[in-house]
Amino acid sequence: MQLTPRLAIFTIAASLAYLWLAILGEGGFSAFFSRPALSVTAAALIVMAGAALFTGANLSSGEREDRGNRWIIPTVGLIGLLQAYLPAYSDRIGFWTFGGDALRWAGVVLFIAGGALRLGPVFILGRRFSGLVAIQPGHELVTDGIYGVIRHPSYLGLLVNSLGWSLVFRSGLGVLLTLLMIPPLLARMRAEEALLHSQFGAAYEAYRSRTSRLIPGIY
Repeated sequence: MQLTPRLAIFTIAASLAYLWLAILGEGGFSAFFSRPALSVTAAALIVMAGAALFTGANLSSGEREDRGNRWIIPTVGLIGLLQAYLPAYSDRIGFWTFGGDALRWAGVVLFIAGGALRLGPVFILGRRFSGLVAIQPGHELVTDGIYGVIRHPSYLGLLVNSLGWSLVFRSGLGVLLTLLMIPPLLARMRAEEALLHSQFGAAYEAYRSRTSRLIPGIY
């Protein structure tokens, strides 16, 4: 299953723009790719963008949508644009940076792990995964695999991925931007859970009672 042509073009364009902003922030191609950790991160970003083309994710409002939370999409998008540029720029000028190459490589690991955790659930859900909070045709509740442990693994992956990106650039500012993502994502999770509860009733309540929202055993 693949993305629609329009969404596929957007995914590729957004990924390339994200990388271009980071290269610009770091001071150009030579400065960016002179650091092995940054080169690996760039390659991982392109691979993730390519993998995303085959997930089947969509922006369909489906059979029923909670439109009240659409503000979350541009909010997270704006934070994402700042996250693309500012950590790299702060790395270049030495503003609020910490650690060294070991931290950069730790960031690479987190970036890749977070990306895998972000995309894995999207592959599992396929067409049921929408950028909007919506019930899709034939929507079924998934309660096994990673969903048997946490209810929102893709959002956890997004946060880990964002934190990894920040650490690749040793950027305290990037870490702060990652923290700023948490409130809108929590609002999104609450909206999704309310919609799923209204759709699946007692089955979802039982599922929610035995799983964590985001961090196994903690939250």
